[in-house]
Amino acid sequence: MKTGLVLVDIQKDYFEGGSMELVEMERAADNARKLLDYFRKRDMPRFHVQHIATYPGSTFFLPGSTGAEIHELVKPWGSEPVIEKHFPNSFRATCLADLLFEKNVVQLLVCGAMSHMCIDSTVRAAFDIGFPCLVAEDGCTTGDLTFRDQKLSAANVHSSFMSALKGTFAQVLSTEDILKGLEKGEL
Repeated sequence: MKTGLVLVDIQKDYFEGGSMELVEMERAADNARKLLDYFRKRDMPRFHVQHIATYPGSTFFLPGSTGAEIHELVKPWGSEPVIEKHFPNSFRATCLADLLFEKNVVQLLVCGAMSHMCIDSTVRAAFDIGFPCLVAEDGCTTGDLTFRDQKLSAANVHSSFMSALKGTFAQVLSTEDILKGLEKGEL
């Protein structure tokens, strides 16, 4: 089964000192880099998704800002496509699906940020299009949220969204388990 790696929004604004700092972004990006290295060594399809904010009042990923740049840990190489998006769903108003079909990708491996927003939206959209998905749970992260005056830790938000995706929408596994499964031809 031809698997394509989709790295979603691993951009500088999510890292320490950025405009929308997430919890453990460095760890998630390091795991995404491990997956990217594996795909590069085997010349497997890989796609970088970059969010550029166009919504009025946006405070991060602003057009032309340093924070909107893809982080150095997963910086695209020359021929690796960068898909610019303006919505949480990486397929909405982008060429991602067309590129996946062009490369004969039949399964996606998704990592990046934020677990509760762009990862969730992208994986559910991929499922609707017909792509089976793997999600590297430790290659994704998010931030704390508040609902009804209750603070929800990033760890709880992340776990909630990974558990909601697991089963119906995706296989949710660690980076290590994904790499082992790919190497053995089991994924």
